[in-house]
Amino acid sequence: MFKRIFIANRGEIAVRIIRACRELGIESVSAYSTADKNSIHTKLSDKSICIGSSPPAKSYLNIDNIITAAKVTGCDAIHPGYGFLAENSRFVDICNQNNLIFIGPPAEVISLAGNKSKAIEVMKRNKIPVIPGSSGNVNRIKTALKLSRRLGYPVIIKASFGGGGKGMRICNDKKDLIAHLPLAKSESESSFGNGEVYIEKYIPKPRHIEFQIIADNYGNTVCVGERECSIQRRHQKLIEEAPAVNLPIKTSRLMREFALRAARAVNYKNLGTIEFLLDGQNNFYFIEINTRIQVEHPVTEMVTGIDLVKEQIRIAYGQKIDNLRENYKPLGHSIEFRINAEDPDNDFRPCPGKITESFLPGGPGVRVDTFISPNCEVSPFYDSLIAKLIVWDSTREEAILRSIRALDEFRIEGIKTTIPFYKKIIKNKNFISGNIHTHFIEEEIK
Repeated sequence: MFKRIFIANRGEIAVRIIRACRELGIESVSAYSTADKNSIHTKLSDKSICIGSSPPAKSYLNIDNIITAAKVTGCDAIHPGYGFLAENSRFVDICNQNNLIFIGPPAEVISLAGNKSKAIEVMKRNKIPVIPGSSGNVNRIKTALKLSRRLGYPVIIKASFGGGGKGMRICNDKKDLIAHLPLAKSESESSFGNGEVYIEKYIPKPRHIEFQIIADNYGNTVCVGERECSIQRRHQKLIEEAPAVNLPIKTSRLMREFALRAARAVNYKNLGTIEFLLDGQNNFYFIEINTRIQVEHPVTEMVTGIDLVKEQIRIAYGQKIDNLRENYKPLGHSIEFRINAEDPDNDFRPCPGKITESFLPGGPGVRVDTFISPNCEVSPFYDSLIAKLIVWDSTREEAILRSIRALDEFRIEGIKTTIPFYKKIIKNKNFISGNIHTHFIEEEIK
């Protein structure tokens, strides 16, 4: 097994990886920027090292500094977590050139998945259902108008190399398309360094469902269940569940089969998710592959008993996944809430600052992944996610009741958070009944 792993990340995911390393008997080295010098992940790891100043470009995105730090501290592998360099194929190549094992998929898989329009073409060739749309990049407005007439409005413009809602625009008519195409290309260029976009038929009120794939280096690939990711705001996931809500068994089984086919089509290795949109008639369409550990991975862990981060590490080391079986049947139901340092009453404005007091919920079936503590500073330089509340119970109904209790216990003082916002959602009658979709928040939560 690895002797020492370098963690090229911060916050709750860095803490999560440190814990997995410790339980596997592996030493961990945490990276930190000057803003994170006193962050909890630097205290929990066996060693820590500064990789630059506060701006991400000078620290957590600084490949030269990270590689140097990993080599100086004697690490033999790098875990990227999620975000930052986790889906950067060039970073994987540089790790390999420096004899550092990247804990994740190969560079060629990350590169293919990162170009969503190319990934969709691969799925089409393998008879995997995709949303009708363009074949690759759309540059010219004339081409976009012709395609959109054929597809029928509304259509959606998407960044080929993007995610998180950036470079994405919904167009209800010709006028929208003419106005939004240059804006989407510009935002894609500024956010991802590439202005390529593609166009798809827009599906109103879909559900977003993803399947967790685990694949070793020997051709063994398993799917360990699905997650419901339909509660979103501006294409950013906020609440996730496992298993998916009210998903017919036949549909779940078929989606799982196509998820496995998709993973094998790209020769997938390590952990990843195959993501689909599901319409009101239970028709589903491939949308993307995520080539990293997901923020929402704990809900799968809670209903399967699999430690997904440990599996990442074991596979990267070269172990087979003999201990995993296909067709996991979820035990109970799990719900995750992303606790963000944002003000829900002020258009979710980020709220960095000092946490003066905090109390984390506990008790049966309650897990909190976080890096916060009283008097810690939430930095303005990074993502607003400060904690994840994960609950489990034997049924969804009981998991919702436990969620209400846990959210009521959760106390964070000194900054605004999304906890009050989730209290509204969890008591909404349509959420409770499972009548959810990706526009649920805009329609239901005022």
